[in-house]
Amino acid sequence: MSIELVRPFLAQFGREQDILEFPVSSATVELAAAALSVEPGRIAKTMSFADGEGCLVVVTAGDTKIDNSKYKHTFGFKAKMLSPDQALAFTGHAVGGVCPFALPETVRIFLDESIRRFETVYPAAGSSNSAVEVTADQLEQYTGGIWVDVCKLKVEQ
Repeated sequence: MSIELVRPFLAQFGREQDILEFPVSSATVELAAAALSVEPGRIAKTMSFADGEGCLVVVTAGDTKIDNSKYKHTFGFKAKMLSPDQALAFTGHAVGGVCPFALPETVRIFLDESIRRFETVYPAAGSSNSAVEVTADQLEQYTGGIWVDVCKLKVEQ
C-alpha cells in the first residue's frame, strides 16, 4: 500500500501521526468531504497527467476543474489524464489515493492557486480511505510543488 510510503515521508516533517484513516472510502472528492464533514473545496485532489514520457501532478481544490486553455498556456501542451494503470505506474499510488507525497523524483508537482482560498485542505495520504490536513504553505514545503493557476470553479448545474 502506498500509505506505507507516505508515513515515512510525512515523518520527516513530524506529521506521520496526523494521517487520518477512515472506515469508509474517501476515493472521490464527495466521499472525502463526507468522511471529513467539510466542504468539497477543502479536499485537495491530486490529478495525474501525461508529461511526455512521464507524468506531472496538479493538486487542486476539490470544487475546481482543469481549465484546458490555462493548462495549455502554462505547460505548453494539452491536458491528458493518465489511465488508472498509468497513474499507479508513474506515481506509485492507486487512483483514489493519488497524493502529492512520496512520489518518484521524476514526477513534477504543481499546486493550483485554488487551494490558497482555504486555511487548510485535505489531500489523500496514499490510500482510498486516508487524508492529512495541511496548510497551503505546508503543502508547498512538503512537496516542493510549484504554484500555478490552471483551474476554474466547477459551475453548479
